[in-house]
Amino acid sequence: MELFAHPFSSYCQKVLVALYENAIPFKLRMLSPEHPQNLAEQARLWPLKRMPVLVDGSRSVLESSIIIEYLDLHHRGAVRWLPESPDAALDVRMLDRFFDQYVMTPMQRIVADYLRPAEHRDAFGVAEARKLLDAAYAWLEPTLADREWAAGGAFTLADCAAAPSLFYADWVQPIPDAYGNVRAYRRRLLSRPSFARAVDEARPYRPLFPPGAPDRD
Repeated sequence: MELFAHPFSSYCQKVLVALYENAIPFKLRMLSPEHPQNLAEQARLWPLKRMPVLVDGSRSVLESSIIIEYLDLHHRGAVRWLPESPDAALDVRMLDRFFDQYVMTPMQRIVADYLRPAEHRDAFGVAEARKLLDAAYAWLEPTLADREWAAGGAFTLADCAAAPSLFYADWVQPIPDAYGNVRAYRRRLLSRPSFARAVDEARPYRPLFPPGAPDRD
């Protein structure tokens, strides 16, 4: 298999966690200006030019959550990304959507604003994104009470989404000290070998972080 991705991308890290957890072999097709042939191939496979893209034989699989579910179906390992119970699977999928939509998305909105010319900055949009992150942290705090991982005792698709989203979100909108459950969960994610590997592989690219990467993690 080939994964068109960049190690510093949050959505790429989400998929890398799943690949590393089950030791699934793949070839990284680096998406960067230094590899124009990979960028051209990605654009051919997915004209929206969003990453990651997984290629397995003649099949292209798009969108991080779908890629992870695809791996669960066709390259199953010891770690299962969705529970067998349909109801429990719904809970995992909901949490996956929560982290993507209400943590990852507002975090990326804040980061993207740094890339705009000063005259086109969106102060209102950034303020709204920060409010959404604060609301997400507040909802997550009691939800994580007595849970080791997002959906309970098992590491799932929801945790693949949570790891990079909380990792980067805390850089731009720090998780308040009062939210001990959320902060402890983030630490557990960083200690998970699969995500720790993804973080270490992305470490050389930290100077690319538009707001400036903090000297931690």
